[in-house]
Amino acid sequence: MTGTATTTLKTQIDEFNDGFTAQIGPRLSGVFADEQAALTASGVPDAAVTVGSRLPDASLVAPDGTAVALADALGAGGAVVVFYRGSWCPYCNLTLKHYQESLLPTLRERGIELVAISPQTPEGSELSVANGSLEYTVLSDPGNVLVRQLGLLTEPSADARNAHTDLGFDVADSNADATGDIPFPTVIVVDGDQIVTFVDVHVDYTTRTEVDTIVAALPGV
Repeated sequence: MTGTATTTLKTQIDEFNDGFTAQIGPRLSGVFADEQAALTASGVPDAAVTVGSRLPDASLVAPDGTAVALADALGAGGAVVVFYRGSWCPYCNLTLKHYQESLLPTLRERGIELVAISPQTPEGSELSVANGSLEYTVLSDPGNVLVRQLGLLTEPSADARNAHTDLGFDVADSNADATGDIPFPTVIVVDGDQIVTFVDVHVDYTTRTEVDTIVAALPGV
């Protein structure tokens, strides 16, 4: 496996956006566009995790409700850790499925784990797994404890949450702590000692890290 995806995430997201914009109409599309512009203008937080840091210990939750230590999920050969917003987020679902199809085979060949983490309830994690037929580890970070330690915490704007309500959902209903707090979509690569060797934080949640970029950042490449 080369790790080269036949269709990029950007292409898939652009295609999704065309249909989504037409579906929700100009008013809601404008709300989300304003939110994305504000996030981009603010940039990556100064406190965000950087290369050379060591991932802290964390107690996470599996879809079946059992506790899982982050260190146990990462494994000895290094890992790719994906922070995502939740199963309610179409960009997250698209990304996680794409990583299943185009990234996971390469990681398996190299003995590197793939772990996806969100602030959802275990039931939300189960839905993420089902949405993408995911075969890799999916965990919950209740209360965004790990996300806070890594400086990756954000939340939808008030206008965006009102738009979510218009679309029939609320982020707080999916989160384990019943808040609207979510992580910036982020990919972190760590080596076998849990040292961060690559970080890609996306403040605009409609953009994500391409598979080729991740593969190029893997330990030993």
